[in-house]
Amino acid sequence: MSEQQFIMTQKGYDEAVEKLNYLMLVKRPEIVERIAEARSHGDLSENAEYDAARNEQAANELEITELDYKIKNAVILEENTDTSFVHIGSKVRVYDMELEEEEVYEITGTTEANAMENKISNDSPLGKAILKHKVGDEVKIMAPDGEYKVLIKEIF
Repeated sequence: MSEQQFIMTQKGYDEAVEKLNYLMLVKRPEIVERIAEARSHGDLSENAEYDAARNEQAANELEITELDYKIKNAVILEENTDTSFVHIGSKVRVYDMELEEEEVYEITGTTEANAMENKISNDSPLGKAILKHKVGDEVKIMAPDGEYKVLIKEIF
């Protein structure tokens, strides 16, 4: 069985490695310390502090495992400064024809996507649809809640 691959930019890969190191070298020991402190308070069966620390530990370990897997199976894309078409790493100004609004998005791999920063995955409906298109192209997006069109106004 072949491993799943995760497309990343060099910056995204470096950030993932930094986060993994933080989770393993800083956060993990902090959680272990909280567990030890909570344990010292006696009866664990009714110790909410202990339960919360154990839950946090489980979540942290899961995140470490997932991030480690993604890093080990990363495919790092070379930086591409070509602005003649949309590719992973592009910043794109699009005009939503239905909402009559412009928005700028950065196209990233799945591990770097962050809606709060307008970083959208190449696997998202919008990201997938606009890849390889050029300025002036009108692109139909097939989203879960229906289809809509965007006009690519600028690639930078």
